This record gives sequence, structure tokens and C-alpha cells, in this order.
Amino acid sequence: MPPACHRLAVLHVHHPQARAITLDVTPTAGQSPETLGTSWARRLIGNFDSLLNAKAIDLRTRELRFDIDLLADRLVGATWWLAGEETTRALPVGLFGASTGAAAALVAAAGRADHVAAVVSRGGRPDLAGASLPNVRTPTLLIVGGSDGVVVDLNRRAMAVMTAPVRLEIVPRATHLFEEPGALDQVARLARDWFVRYLPAPGAESPR
Repeated sequence: MPPACHRLAVLHVHHPQARAITLDVTPTAGQSPETLGTSWARRLIGNFDSLLNAKAIDLRTRELRFDIDLLADRLVGATWWLAGEETTRALPVGLFGASTGAAAALVAAAGRADHVAAVVSRGGRPDLAGASLPNVRTPTLLIVGGSDGVVVDLNRRAMAVMTAPVRLEIVPRATHLFEEPGALDQVARLARDWFVRYLPAPGAESPR
């Protein structure tokens, strides 16, 4: 964690691109009045036995990555853990979810509105948050690839039932995994700006 960290983002991703995605909310060089710490949720949540023991099953079957309640419970547990740690308890927390991890982030935000200040979804399935969507009060950014037509439509449908501040950003010509040159860089800028806007530094007033 950066020594002058003012904010913390917890990332929940499934794809092998995860290590690249962890850079999505890290400020670029020279932009550091706004310091943002990132925590790779798969590593952090590895402290919770149920997901750790399930990892081998999911690698074979992929079934558990669609268990939104399980994933959301692990994210809620992660936010409680952060709230209990001396070095992180005062920091505002944002959740970043990719694919089904976005639904888990929204369910977690609905259940932890007191501790989750912002959500970013990248190529996510917010529709899978189901009945939790109208209960989300957390400002939410939905980032979708312009060539990912089905997911664009699912995100628009999810927006229609959300009451939280929500914005849809479409990255032109990007597909579901944002593998095109420069696509993840655009995700990085959008996610970083959203978190900087909605995760106030300790002592600052929230924009909500």
C-alpha cells in the first residue's frame, strides 16, 4: 500500500488478466496528489477458507464464479477485515468487479452501504445482482466494451432498476475482455477518476 494512501480499492476478478487489471485503478506517474491503494481481492479473500478451498473446484468447473452470494459474502468479509485493520480502517473503500465479480460487488455494496463508497464494474454482469440492484445506494460506474453488444444491453437493463447514481461508459471497439490495444488503459482512467471522485480522502466531505 502506498505510504500516503488516501483511498482503497478492492478488486474482484476471475480472468488470468487479473494482474493487469490490478493496475486499472492505480494513478499514473505524476498524478499523485490523489493516492489510491489497491488490494487484489483474490489474494485478500484467500484468507477466507470457503473461497480458498473452492478455488480448485472453480478452476475445473467455473461454477463457483456464478455463485454471486458466495462471492459477495467474501467481499463483505473483506470490507469488515479492512475496517478492523489499523492501517486501513479510516480509508474509504471502493469495489471493482469484472464479469460476475461486478454483481458480487453490487450485492456487497447493498449490504455494506456504510463502508463501500463507490463501485466500478468492468465488462460486468450487474443484472446478476438481481433483487439487490434497487437497494444499492453506492455511486456505480459501469464500463462496457462497445463491441460487447449483449453485455451493453444487460448493463442498460440493470441501470433501469437502480436508484443509486449510476453511469454507463462504453469503450469504443473494445470486446468483453478489453484485450484491444489501449482498451484497458481507458478502463484504468475511467475507474481511477470514479474512485478519486467518490472516495473522499479522510476528513474530506463525500460528494454524495
